[in-house]
Amino acid sequence: MIDFSAVTEATAPGKIILFGEHAVVYGRPAIAAPISQLRAKATITHSSSNNCYIVAPDLNRHDRLQDLPPDDALALAARQVLDAAQIAWPPDVTIYVNSQIPIASGMGSGAAIAAAIIRALAQHLQRPDLLTNERVSALAYEVEKIHHGTPSGIDNTVVAYEQPIWFVRQSPYNQIEPFTVAAPLRFVVADTGVRSSTKIAVGDVRRQYNEQPARFAQIFDACGRIARTARMAIETGSVTQVGQLMTENHGWLQKMTVSSSELDRLVAAALEAGALGAKLSGAGRGGNMIALVADDGMETAVRTALHQAGASHILTTILA
Repeated sequence: MIDFSAVTEATAPGKIILFGEHAVVYGRPAIAAPISQLRAKATITHSSSNNCYIVAPDLNRHDRLQDLPPDDALALAARQVLDAAQIAWPPDVTIYVNSQIPIASGMGSGAAIAAAIIRALAQHLQRPDLLTNERVSALAYEVEKIHHGTPSGIDNTVVAYEQPIWFVRQSPYNQIEPFTVAAPLRFVVADTGVRSSTKIAVGDVRRQYNEQPARFAQIFDACGRIARTARMAIETGSVTQVGQLMTENHGWLQKMTVSSSELDRLVAAALEAGALGAKLSGAGRGGNMIALVADDGMETAVRTALHQAGASHILTTILA
C-alpha cells in the first residue's frame, strides 16, 4: 500500500563538462563531472485538493499538472514517471522544486531538476525499478529534449550517476564509463552572469555544420583527440597536461563560435593569474568557464583575477 501522506525528498547535482562539449553531439568523446555541492531538490507532500500540483518558487511557478502542455519540462519529468508506473491519473500530491544551480549557465540545471523530480516521485510511488541510475538517466533524457533539441545525453547521465564519466554518443547504446582520477583536480568555476540557451547554441552549431561539414568535422575531430588524451592524462595524474589540454580545447570551441567576449575575458584572466588551464564549460555563448589550479595560492590568485574580470559567481570543486 502506497502511503501518499508521506513526505519524500530527492536531490541531484549540477555538472561541468571538462572536455568535448558540442563535439559530443556528433559522436566524439566527452568527459564530464558532477558538482555535488550545487543541487536541485524535489519534495513531494500530500495535497488535499484532489489534484497534482507543481510548485517552483524560483521560477514563479504554481501549476496543476493536468493543465500543463506536453512541452513543459517540469510536467514532463513527472509524467515520465507516471507513464512508466502505468498510473493513468496523477496522485494527490504537491511537487515542490528548488535549485541552487544557475539556470542557463551550462551546469546542467534542467537535467538536475528533472532527475530530482523523477527520483522523488518514483520513491513516493514505491517503484524501486524506476530509481536505478540507468532508468533515471533515461527518463531525464526525454526532458532534456525540451531544453536542448538534440541532446547528447551527457547531462542526464552525469547528474543521474553522480560520478565523473567518459561519454560517447552512439547507437544503439551510449558508451558510458566511469574512470580513475589518479590525482585530485581542483577547478575554479566562474559564471559570466550571461544566460545562454543550450538549445539555441546547439542548433546554431548544427546549422554551421550543415553549411560547412568538412570544416566542422575537423573541429569535432580535434576536440575528440583532446578528450582522449585528457582521459589518459587524468588517469595517470598528469595534472599540468590536463590544464594544457583545457586551454587547447577552448581554442577549438572559439573556432566553433560558441565562446563569447565574456568567456574569453575570464579564460584570459585565469591564465594570466597562473591557472594551469582554462576553458568554457557547457553550451557556451555565456554561462560558465572552468580553470584548473594546483594549490591554495594559485586558487586565490585565480579567484581574485576572475572577480576583477567580472565573474558574477565563483566556486571551487575538486574532482578526486
